[in-house]
Parts: sequence; structure tokens; C-alpha cells
Amino acid sequence: MANASRREFFRYLAASPLIAAADTGAIKSPKEALNVFDFEPVARAKLPPGHWGFIATGVDDEVTLAANREGFRKIQLRPRLLRDVTHVDMSVELFGTKWETPIILSPAGSQRAFHPEGEVAVARAANTRRTLQILSTATTCPIDKVAAAAGRPIWYQLYGATRWDISERMIRRAEAAGCPVLVLTVDLNIGRNTETLERFIRTDTRTCSSCHTSPYDGKPMFQGIDMTGATLLNSGMTWEWVRKLKSATHMKLVIKGIQTGEDAALCVENGADGIIVSNHGGRAVETGRSTIETLPEVLDGVKGRIPVLIDSGFRRGTDIFKALALGARAICIGRPYLWGLGAFGQPGVERVLELLRAELELVMGQCGTRTIPDITRASIRS
Repeated sequence: MANASRREFFRYLAASPLIAAADTGAIKSPKEALNVFDFEPVARAKLPPGHWGFIATGVDDEVTLAANREGFRKIQLRPRLLRDVTHVDMSVELFGTKWETPIILSPAGSQRAFHPEGEVAVARAANTRRTLQILSTATTCPIDKVAAAAGRPIWYQLYGATRWDISERMIRRAEAAGCPVLVLTVDLNIGRNTETLERFIRTDTRTCSSCHTSPYDGKPMFQGIDMTGATLLNSGMTWEWVRKLKSATHMKLVIKGIQTGEDAALCVENGADGIIVSNHGGRAVETGRSTIETLPEVLDGVKGRIPVLIDSGFRRGTDIFKALALGARAICIGRPYLWGLGAFGQPGVERVLELLRAELELVMGQCGTRTIPDITRASIRS
């Protein structure tokens, strides 16, 4: 009986995700991480299946999800040597504010699903690493607390609701919190097909309805707002809606989710102050096309009139360098810092930012570029 019990116990241990992670050499602390990928298996082991599925999912066959990584591999670096790169300056200016690096934390909803302190932990990490944070409409921590923890102004991301009064109230809350920039996300207005998320949810043994009785539960930006009959999937949104939004706030307006030159030109024509080239990390439309491949077309549509930022698939300093060489003003990361958050909380996010910053500084030196403006198309071959 004792031997049978031991065998059963060891079978239980073998099935444990924590043990499985340990067997693959998973890191035990943020300091052990050699790159941002090291945080992924730790976060997966710690998070419930449904919550992990939210981070991991793409859409349809996840071709776009894979393309976001493959796109970087199509671009080669052109190192320039024997230049004095003793001091490398990674700073950039965005709408009058100087940041130490061009690395930005993308908006991501429901962060308390990954760590009890959620967006506040991320904001503290952003403060420590002097990094810009964009807060999601679906934040699970109040915007004023996140802004206070960040120590510097944060940007606010908006999904335009089907009722204007809902969007207007969230805009006012963002203004009251001191947000200088409003980021309108436009690539989910029609909805999406997140099959991987649904498969993970089916393996989750918890009673999810105890926490998720409605999409707006636990989301402070919706507190006191009647959402009856309304949705954030605003398939009726048009450029007229964008112009109305622009006139309704003193915040700068950045439009996120642009992937074509035509829409980039329309952003400029309709008053946008900036663009984020994005396919939502492969989580919106199954285009099969990476954002790094889309970037030149968008830049051609903008013609230098407003700054262009980019997200989706960034995991290495070389990825960041390639986007800057093509003409992006800054880049945004999503999954890497969520892996760090899920794995170790604030210290995990800090280490993710530290690693990416160190990698970018290294490749800038290797390519003989002392400042961000020094990084040009001459630095790459595509």
C-alpha cells in the first residue's frame, strides 16, 4: 500500500505545472532571466488556464501571431564599426515629453487576473524603470491609483462604446487623472475569433461566473456607468466618430490598430496626432501579415506629418532597433511584461524592461548608432 501511495504521489507531482516548469529549467527569480522569453513558462505555470489563455491566444489559425515574430527575421542588420559608442543615448520625445527609451508598455486589460496588484504593480515598475505606460479601458485598478504609482503621466487607451455618453465619461476620468494622450483602439470594432482562449477556458475547473458575471465587473472605468444595451464592439464607428472624439478632449489623440497606408492618411486628415501600427498582437484580424512588414506602408501614408509608433511581436532589442530603423518613433510591448507580471509581479516587469533596454543599448552600439536619430534605414537591409 505504501508503494502504491508513493507512486500515486509521484504521478501527481509529475502532472503539476510547477514541477514541469522546474524540469525545463524555469527561472526561480527575475534576476535569473536571460531574456524575456524566460518569464513565459513561469507565468503559464502560475496562472489559471483561462487567465493564461487570455495572454496566449491569437485568432483563427494564429498565422498572424506567428507572422509577427517571423517578420523580424526577414530584416538584417548592417553593423558599422570603429565608431565611438562609449555613451549611447536611447531617449525619445513624444508630444513634448522626453522618455529614456523608446519602449512603451502597451494597454492590456484585466491585469489583476495575472497578479493581485495588477496595473498598479506595472505602474510601479514603469516608475522604477522610467517607462511610459498606456492604461487599458479594461483596467482592473482605478486610473488615479495607477497614475499615482507611475509617477509620471500615463496615456489612456479607449474602446469607443456604442453610446457616446459612455465614452465621454471615460474621457473625463482620464483627463481628471492627468492623462495627456488618448489612444483610440479601432481594430476590434467587429469582434474576433479567439479559439485558443476558448480551449483554455474549457480546461479551467474553476467556476468563472463567480468573477465574470458581466464583461464590466471589476473594471473601475465602468463604475457608475449604465452599460445596458451598450457594447465596446462599435461596428458603427466611422471617421466622423473620430472627429467628434478629437473635438471632445484636450488630450492628444493617437489611433491604434492602423495597418494600411490609406487608413494612415485618413488618420492625419481626420485630426489624429499619432498612430500605433498594430494588429493587436495577432489578436484582432487574421491578416497573416506582421506589423513590421506593415510599417513602411503606414509611414508612406503619413509622410512624416505625425509620429508613428508600433507594437505586436517585440521580444528583443534587435526587434526594436529594426522598427526604429524603418522609421517608427517608439515601440510598445504587451505579452513580455504580462509574462513578467504573472511570473513575479512588479520585479518581473522591471526585469523585462531592464533586459530589453540592455539589448537595445547593445545593438545600438554594435551598429555604431549613438542616438535614436542615428538609427536609419542605412542600418538595416530588408
